[in-house]
Amino acid sequence: MPDTSLTALRGTIVSLLDDPFLVDPTEAFMHEPDGLIVIQDGLIQSVGPYSALRPILPPDASITDYSGCILSAGFIDTHVHYVQTGVIGSPGKQLLAWLDNYVFPAEELFADEEYARGIARVFCDELLRNGTTTACVYCAVYPQSVDALFAEALKRNMRIVAGKCMMDRNVPEALRDTAKSGYDQSKSLITKWHGKGRLGYAITPRWAMSSTPAQLEAAGALWQEYPELSVQTHVAENPDEVSFVASLFPERKDFLDVYEHYGLVGRRAVLGHGVWLSESEFARLHEREASIAHCPTSNFFLGSGSFHLSVAKDPARPIHVGLGTDVGAGTSFSLLGTLNEAYKVSALNGKPITAIEGLYLATLGGARALGLEDRIGSLQVNREADIVVIDPKATPLLAFRNERSQSIEEVLFVLMTLGDDRTIRATYVAGALHGSQ
Repeated sequence: MPDTSLTALRGTIVSLLDDPFLVDPTEAFMHEPDGLIVIQDGLIQSVGPYSALRPILPPDASITDYSGCILSAGFIDTHVHYVQTGVIGSPGKQLLAWLDNYVFPAEELFADEEYARGIARVFCDELLRNGTTTACVYCAVYPQSVDALFAEALKRNMRIVAGKCMMDRNVPEALRDTAKSGYDQSKSLITKWHGKGRLGYAITPRWAMSSTPAQLEAAGALWQEYPELSVQTHVAENPDEVSFVASLFPERKDFLDVYEHYGLVGRRAVLGHGVWLSESEFARLHEREASIAHCPTSNFFLGSGSFHLSVAKDPARPIHVGLGTDVGAGTSFSLLGTLNEAYKVSALNGKPITAIEGLYLATLGGARALGLEDRIGSLQVNREADIVVIDPKATPLLAFRNERSQSIEEVLFVLMTLGDDRTIRATYVAGALHGSQ
């Protein structure tokens, strides 16, 4: 439960107020060198200079002093598979072979709910240890895998959006449902979990190659019944996958059109990867206000290709883009580590991102991708008090390097390229400190 007492955090505040890819970064970025965030009932009550806010607080107000550290909105992971936690770092294959050799056998283990609970505990703690307070999560095909994750997230009061994978073809028999059972089980899970605490349900047809037309139609029907839900799936990740989907749906003009045809593209639809999308597909994603989860560590690890972020954020038809670790193909739960790779791929594509743009992707950009920007993603009054405390001198190298940093932008860039879980001094979830940090 959120902490109902009045508390405050002191430190260097950074927050995004708008999209720096589209507006002047000086207007999008808020920086308070010595700031105070006042929290009550799990919400941010006020934000501003310490010198202005401290005198108006009650004399006995609890203030935790993180001077020298950075206070940011909690990180948001828009694409991650908790059921692949156990196969992170499994080598040597591109997407389709990697799934067959590592992922599918790992996911079959989630038929055992006790096993699922154990992995869910590790997964949730690993997110929070890395400063990630919200995630959009793929579970296994088994409803009990969803139960296990949501139960663990509820204990921690995390904002988690998740759903059971719907898969009725081209996966091992043990991982298949049917169009009807996938629909029925998803509907039952929606009733059980959506809106409980800070939990949200995502309708999850895993990707076009693992669902028959009947199942995709059922998923679309489910979203019509519950339009407030999210949808998550994969799109245009790997050239072989794109070719396979084209062979399965020859009547559709491209990969995205498969999902469009079944009513699965719109606001709060989060499509993973998008490495091989065409200009036409980008334009239609913009029109429908759908989102892409950019997963650079996974794209590199599986050799899938390089996502063109600058194309996706074209001001003429910008797409909502969040950042995804995509564990287990992704190689780190750290969104700082993921930003390191995002910078590299943007540099390879000729338009390197700035530190402010990177922070946007990990916070407000992720919130907008999930349609949750009115609740999370920025340090503003009445937003949920999900806050990460980042120590820019957490390691000897960081301390050495940041002695030379001349601006907050430079400090953030150093964190984006050298930071990892060691830089996370503390994580607050709805105003409550996680664990014993």
